[in-house]
Amino acid sequence: MDVIELVKAAFLGLVEGITEWLPISSTGHLILVDEFVQLNVSEEFWNMFQVVIQLGAILAVCVLFFHQLNPFSPSKGREGRRSTWVLWGKIIVSCLPAAIIGIPLNDFMDEHFYNSYVVAAALIVYGVAFIVIEAWRKRTLERRIAEEGVVPGSRPAGAHFSRPAEDAEPTPGGDFGAITSLDELPWKTAFGIGCFQVLSLVPGTSRSGSTIIGGLLLGTTRSVAAEFTFFLAIPVMFGASALKLVKYVVVDGGTFGSLEIAIMAVGCLVAFLVSMLAIRWLMGFVRKHSFSAFGVYRIVLGILVLAYFLVLAPMGILA
Repeated sequence: MDVIELVKAAFLGLVEGITEWLPISSTGHLILVDEFVQLNVSEEFWNMFQVVIQLGAILAVCVLFFHQLNPFSPSKGREGRRSTWVLWGKIIVSCLPAAIIGIPLNDFMDEHFYNSYVVAAALIVYGVAFIVIEAWRKRTLERRIAEEGVVPGSRPAGAHFSRPAEDAEPTPGGDFGAITSLDELPWKTAFGIGCFQVLSLVPGTSRSGSTIIGGLLLGTTRSVAAEFTFFLAIPVMFGASALKLVKYVVVDGGTFGSLEIAIMAVGCLVAFLVSMLAIRWLMGFVRKHSFSAFGVYRIVLGILVLAYFLVLAPMGILA
């Protein structure tokens, strides 16, 4: 067994576990990492591995939110179980746009858009979008506070722009939105967020980034947008992984030797463990901070990607 390859797989799992849930594009990071840390595997296996490693990350969501997502939990009662089934209905409805549009375009997008320049452009564009949207949200809250005569740091008079009771009182930089819980999420808003998820077909956009932006624009709090994004990932990632596995085995004629199985296992396990930490951290972060920092990070990363592939790589620097 090649220990070096397993160490590489563990590092890739670390990158996946962090970047899958933060709105900073796991694809953009994996493209950069692949320039410096390359698995000694076939191109077909690598293309499949980049997607299937997400299974480890999605299992973290299933574990962390098992009670909330389990419609058969006896402790919920009849109304609680009904609410859980409604939540799953909204998740499925939100996945329809990506399934209808994404599946037919999957190979086309991989062939024509999976390159460093598209990824860099998407990183920068959506980085700017996060900063602009958060600035707009801040101005909106400040205006609402001024109109209602509420001193910053106290709870607004109306239900709108409030945030979860367990959190601190809202301030102009706090988490707010008309939709403060998943129970309040309308079906049409869930479908709208699903439409934004289609944007993630463009590499570098970030699936979580596109759905979080959709949630913010459609009136959810940051925490609701992030949590719903986690749940949307379950059917999307399982579906995408299944498609890649079928393509690898049936279309590409790929096989799994002991090394390939070990690489998959290590990558998924590390992605699972790191995702557990990343999800917990993000849910705590967004209740008190905006997504602007992620926007700045995306812009910087996009510029670095362009600099590397336009300047450094052709010169043989760092290559």
